[in-house]
Amino acid sequence: MRLALIVEYDGTAYSGYQYQNNVPSIQEELEKAITRLTRENTRVSGAGRTDAGVHALGQVVAFDTEAEYPPETFVKALNYYLPDDIAVREAHRVDPGFDPRRMALSRLYIYRMYTGATRSPLIRRTTYRVGAGLKLKRMRIAARHLVGVHDFAGFAGSLEWPDASTVREIFEARLRSKGDEITMEIEGSAFLPHQVRRMAGALVDVGFGRLSPSEVLAMVDRRPGAAVARSLPPQGLCLSRVNYSNFPPKVGA
Repeated sequence: MRLALIVEYDGTAYSGYQYQNNVPSIQEELEKAITRLTRENTRVSGAGRTDAGVHALGQVVAFDTEAEYPPETFVKALNYYLPDDIAVREAHRVDPGFDPRRMALSRLYIYRMYTGATRSPLIRRTTYRVGAGLKLKRMRIAARHLVGVHDFAGFAGSLEWPDASTVREIFEARLRSKGDEITMEIEGSAFLPHQVRRMAGALVDVGFGRLSPSEVLAMVDRRPGAAVARSLPPQGLCLSRVNYSNFPPKVGA
């Protein structure tokens, strides 16, 4: 059978989601836990390759297994074997062809920024301290320029394939403020390496007056001489949710 998991993790101690030689990864820990439970050498595929230090609330992974345990047993048993900073929230049987990356309709990322005058040790692993003085109205104007189908080469880090397309569609770009925290919520069809962190960096620069909203538009339009967005640190970024047409199954369906 094919099983899909919704996984939450604190990415601080990991080199990212994807397996890499000689460094810890989320994928490796999940595969080790599955092997300990099923005695099978299993490769899992994920919806998003989160970078080193990036977190997830709703990463989706899928794998094939001959084990006939019910999904709720997989949740309990895998959480027993996984380290404390990774947890399986849900498990569901899915069709044999379910591909969590290719079948995703959209991904929602959240970047958390702390504007307090002093550092906050309790949130330092999940929030980036930008400091006080951000002009939220200016940031919201600039955020509207990110929405739509654009060539986001100016917001991309190193690409796995140099000739790969850098065109992506952003459905929504929202900024919310509560107390000393500002959250940027970006939902899109897919994202380039470092794209969300560079979007956050551009909006922060707008908020501090280092860039204007029109300069962000110039980045999006790839106008000659446009600035290249800087990337904010990974700890503020979280893959919040991956959306599909028929996953997870609706209760009672």
